[in-house]
Amino acid sequence: MRDLDYVATVTATAGGRDLWLGGIAVPNRRLVLRWLRRQALRLADGHGRDLPPASPWLRARDVRQITFHGSDAPEGLRAWAGDEGRQDEAIGALASGRPALLTVTDPAIGLHVTLAGWPVGLDRPRATHARHP
Repeated sequence: MRDLDYVATVTATAGGRDLWLGGIAVPNRRLVLRWLRRQALRLADGHGRDLPPASPWLRARDVRQITFHGSDAPEGLRAWAGDEGRQDEAIGALASGRPALLTVTDPAIGLHVTLAGWPVGLDRPRATHARHP
């Protein structure tokens, strides 16, 4: 079976408005996961300071900076990026043709940040805005 092309995006939602922070199209699911993990860490590490430099590899398209008002969302992003079990679940979802989603919430202002990856040909997945530990 040939690998499908994949898409990954990071979006923010607050007050009923969606903001696209960045995205990428890549040829395989491992690159989707690599990009999503990098963006999760960049956003988390940028909490309260400037984001780390952009990726040196071609077409990386790192996401735009966003300001969190609490530490819940950055901690959730860091926890997801560092959890091998959750990474295995995400790569398994992509391998089976399903989307991989993570939504973290900044409860101080009702901001939801969603990281999503999915095979090309699927409809864009919708976030549920449930708080993920």
